[in-house]
Amino acid sequence: MAAAEEASKFSEEAYAYAMTGGDGPNSYAKNSTLQRGAGDAAKELLNEAIAEKLDIDILLSSNTFHIADLGCSVGPNTFFAVENIIEAVQFKFQSQGLNSQIPEFQVFFNDHTQNDFNMLFGSLPENRQYYAAGVPGSFYGRLFPNASIHFFHSSYALQWLSRVPKEVVDKNSPAWNKGRIHYSNSTDEVVRAYEAQHAEDMECFLNARAQEIADGGVMVLLIPGRPNGTPHSHPVGNVSFQLIGSCLMDMARKGVVSEEKVDAFNIPVYAMSPQELEAAVEGNGRFSLEKMETLPHVSTHGTVSVTQLVVSHLRAALEGRITQQFGEEIVDELFESYLKKLEEQPSILATGTAIIFLVVLKRKAN
Repeated sequence: MAAAEEASKFSEEAYAYAMTGGDGPNSYAKNSTLQRGAGDAAKELLNEAIAEKLDIDILLSSNTFHIADLGCSVGPNTFFAVENIIEAVQFKFQSQGLNSQIPEFQVFFNDHTQNDFNMLFGSLPENRQYYAAGVPGSFYGRLFPNASIHFFHSSYALQWLSRVPKEVVDKNSPAWNKGRIHYSNSTDEVVRAYEAQHAEDMECFLNARAQEIADGGVMVLLIPGRPNGTPHSHPVGNVSFQLIGSCLMDMARKGVVSEEKVDAFNIPVYAMSPQELEAAVEGNGRFSLEKMETLPHVSTHGTVSVTQLVVSHLRAALEGRITQQFGEEIVDELFESYLKKLEEQPSILATGTAIIFLVVLKRKAN
């Protein structure tokens, strides 16, 4: 399949997924410390994955080592991750006495076409040890030529589905999600629609990466999800979506937004379990699951209240999508209402059970 044709399969809602760009107070660049904390917690495991699982043969087969960060957003977290990867690869060469054979590094930063790549490239570290390139497009489709990438990385991105399941916005479907914006507080039919979309997306993701990664190449994924066996309503992020939905319904009752627009608005985020990821890898058959480990909880809020931190991070993630559906004039009121509800019910943030788990996959030889 031609590259353009492959990419078009996943372009339907791509414009809606970009994090808030720029470097303003509501930008993703200023409101992604939770993601940075997970990356810091994963650094040692990432180093181990490269030291133990990346084949030396693959390192010596090319003068250029190709790295791709999928769902890079606008920085700075992607830059820290890339620096960690490069340092670990360099150390692997040095530890085997191959200092003179350390390759050059090419890094591909991938995100949707509406990502703020200007912000991303404008803030590239000046002393970087790699050549940088941007690759726009959904990572649920093909992005790179066959066997061209040695190391894939993705952090806090695979919870985003390729699209909202069509059934949940279809008034004639049993899975119509009327009055709600997520599956976590909805009917079994809605949950199953999200589960099916997630399964389809993971199949596409792994199929694409299996073609793009070199034999013996490694993929490290940091995924926010839920523990095995826990209900879909448990992750803290899902509780947040329930509250945002209730705020929108409050605004609909006041006539600020139309109820019809709320009914047509769903958040395409799915909290997978490690068990679901394992099943997807097994179904694909072209990767070996080398490691799966839950990261320790890391507190990153400092002097900022937990509720304010949650609100600012969620706004950075959702503002573009909310603006597209309801207009930018409601955004301040919506998140003020959301903050007020969180402050009135602080125990809500303690009721959920969310995890971040790290997965190391290695491409099996053809």
